[in-house]
Amino acid sequence: MAIHDIVYLGDPALRTEAAEVTVFDDNLRALVRDMFETMYHADGIGLAAPQIGLSTRVIVVDLRRQDEDDPEPQRIAIVNPVVTWESKEVEKQTEGCLSIPGLEEVVRRPAQVRVEGQDPDGNDIVIEADDLFGRALQHEIDHIDGILFVDRVSPLKRRMLLKKWKKIEAEAAAEAG
Repeated sequence: MAIHDIVYLGDPALRTEAAEVTVFDDNLRALVRDMFETMYHADGIGLAAPQIGLSTRVIVVDLRRQDEDDPEPQRIAIVNPVVTWESKEVEKQTEGCLSIPGLEEVVRRPAQVRVEGQDPDGNDIVIEADDLFGRALQHEIDHIDGILFVDRVSPLKRRMLLKKWKKIEAEAAAEAG
């Protein structure tokens, strides 16, 4: 297993619609293992392949560390995921992103979703999710469509977040240089 570098806001991989996976093989399964390892290393709950610079429609989510008492397994890898249904009811919740560390904002998303795709072996899967699990799935699927959580807030909040991001980047560059 390998831990990959996470790419940050400004990297073109985050703004490109990822390519559909057509080959389900050991390389794909190794990618999924690496993505989980990278996500755990970064202390995240979800990761999409574009976040490690790969334009491929693969996401991983693991909420077990958030709620270890939850009997439902919420660790999953989905290949070619698509939201096929979403509730009319929406919820507002604070979101952050491993590709934009240091920024958080309240984002409105459907309260419940159905996601269809394949597992890393190519078997069809259907997941119905709500709460944090549903939100994490939607967030990661946005990544493979080239959408970031900052795109889902008002233009004013987005400008404020991007200004804060430039300050974070400048501070990181000053520390590194």
